[in-house]
Amino acid sequence: MSSQPVSAGSVSAAETNIQRVLGPVDQIPFGEGRAFGVDGEQVAVFRLRDGNLRAVSGVCPHKGGPIADGTIDQQVVMCPLHQHAFELQTGCSTTGAKPLRAYRVFADEAGNMVLELD
Repeated sequence: MSSQPVSAGSVSAAETNIQRVLGPVDQIPFGEGRAFGVDGEQVAVFRLRDGNLRAVSGVCPHKGGPIADGTIDQQVVMCPLHQHAFELQTGCSTTGAKPLRAYRVFADEAGNMVLELD
């Protein structure tokens, strides 16, 4: 059986998507968020009222507010300190603050939250 050489600079798609299991989805009530420490970073994960999950950086770039404690709707989270708003899908600010990092998050077949890191 012959194998094809792999160049030193090539990386497969499987190697670029690092996943972290955060625990059961049920630990976050509908319409709320929770903060998780992931690889030295704070990540805020939200369980929307329709059951969808969203994840963004857990610290507001304005004054370090705890984003997971913010008020959410289906599209936006508001920082609890100074009411800066951020889109949950993209992390972009709707109020002029620096953006948050957005993460892909989903529930696996076992009902666990899985966060994808780049």
